[in-house]
Amino acid sequence: MSASTAIGMVSESLRNLLVGEMTLSPPVNVTILAPDESGGDRRINLFLYKVQENSSLKNLDWQVKRGEPTRLVPPPLSLNLFYLMTPYAPNDPQTGNSIAHEILGEAMRVFYENPFVPQDYLVDGLKDARERIKIIQNTPNLDELSQVWSTFTQPFRLSILYEISVVQLDMLSESERVMATRVRQIGVPDVRAPFNPPVVEKIEPIKGPAGIVVTFRGENLSGWRAYVTVMGRRILEGVELTEDVFLERPFSLRSQHDSSTEKR
Repeated sequence: MSASTAIGMVSESLRNLLVGEMTLSPPVNVTILAPDESGGDRRINLFLYKVQENSSLKNLDWQVKRGEPTRLVPPPLSLNLFYLMTPYAPNDPQTGNSIAHEILGEAMRVFYENPFVPQDYLVDGLKDARERIKIIQNTPNLDELSQVWSTFTQPFRLSILYEISVVQLDMLSESERVMATRVRQIGVPDVRAPFNPPVVEKIEPIKGPAGIVVTFRGENLSGWRAYVTVMGRRILEGVELTEDVFLERPFSLRSQHDSSTEKR
């Protein structure tokens, strides 16, 4: 919404709600004037007497701009608006201000039945607002009412206080920022170095006379050092392997033998 017109648009929307929902006959005029301004004898008036920053939304973080996920915008200025609702009607010689009381009761009924301003009554600039426009009746405070009325030339009249929350004013586009590039990551990444352990798969022959050539075959042997022990005797000591096959001629071969490899 526009920073320069949002407050006025809220006042217009409240007026639309009262005009559309009040059922008194003849129809009651709805004005948005100061209490000392002339607006007709039979009417209900809304006067904005105070604007206050919303404390709960005061320190919001920067937000992603609507329709542009790569841009950040500063948090909007969030406001609460305070209105004075006052009925006006000619005095009756017998019943006095009773007509004004009827008008006030009807206006209060409309606000009570519509705690949020319905979409149909919002002006165009508020229909896509982030927050709904909430209507809250404040407890009458005679001191506050007296202070408001004391600034005008008109005598005090029966009035009700309403708080409207929340009205958000967007900042100008010059204050926007470009969002830093992010990489989306789901779950816990499996970060580890690939490891293929050396495996001796075959020894040929498995038996034979002393001095026979023994061939060891396997996988992932290249780059490792080979150690061969037969009957507790080390017969091959740390030979660096360049392929997955290596040969050795031991002093004696029997049915019991073992081999191992160790990374350099």
